Amino acid sequence: MTASTHDRLVEEGMRLFAAQGYRATTVADIQHACGLAAGSGALYKHFTSKQDLLEQGMRRFLADLEASGRRVLDTLPSEPRAALGAICDGVWSTMAGQSAANRIILRDLEQFPELLDEVWTRLVGAVYAELTDWLRAQRDHGNLEVVDPQATAAVLLSSLTYHRLLGDLIGRAPGDVEPETFANAWIDHAVATLGLARAVGHE
Repeated sequence: MTASTHDRLVEEGMRLFAAQGYRATTVADIQHACGLAAGSGALYKHFTSKQDLLEQGMRRFLADLEASGRRVLDTLPSEPRAALGAICDGVWSTMAGQSAANRIILRDLEQFPELLDEVWTRLVGAVYAELTDWLRAQRDHGNLEVVDPQATAAVLLSSLTYHRLLGDLIGRAPGDVEPETFANAWIDHAVATLGLARAVGHE
């Protein structure tokens, strides 16, 4: 099915914001990228402004992220180590499809504090809070040892997201470590940090 003009404007706008920055991208640039006449004013038939397009693009990104987060956590394996591997895969696969939004958040949203607050609040709720709840539930069932589920979720997720964000921003991986090697080390570290081996050994 052919994307609607509205959707194409959002997609091209977000792509251009990521590639050259919000301020450097003009309405004419976005319209031209969609095959519309640069001076036609077509964007204003769908959005009140360039900022409105940005806000709708970010909210679409957040909705997709929230849906992806729910899918990952709703289908986690019951075995904790396998679940950690699924979390790693889920975070990376979700972020891989959102490179444009990642760049925009890091580079452009400071100039829109209300939108940045909304994005951050929903990110925390969609990802960090959900992992916190999973860690707490696993601890309560005796599968893991964790004193502070919230802080632990932040540590685990920050290392995963940093790997993907560094790749998006400069095309490099932390320490030039290959993704598979990094993922295996992340899982091993999480197993040790969470006392998984000890918890399993007590079954």
